[in-house]
Amino acid sequence: MITAEMEKVLKFYNEALIQYKNRQFEAALKLFKQALEAKPNDGPSKLYIERCQHFMESPPPEDWDGVFTMTTK
Repeated sequence: MITAEMEKVLKFYNEALIQYKNRQFEAALKLFKQALEAKPNDGPSKLYIERCQHFMESPPPEDWDGVFTMTTK
């Protein structure tokens, strides 16, 4: 059974992923933050917030397939 909290998180998270994959990083960032407000310890949302911020500063190439490549450990 999914709790109301988790249902809210999933709603924001899934919409954010769509925005992220469509290169709409600002919109995705806002949605990931809303997911994090609903569940402050949500690791995946925290990770994607970092990735959105990275891509807002350094956009991926035009042929980007949605994959994040780590450049440091």
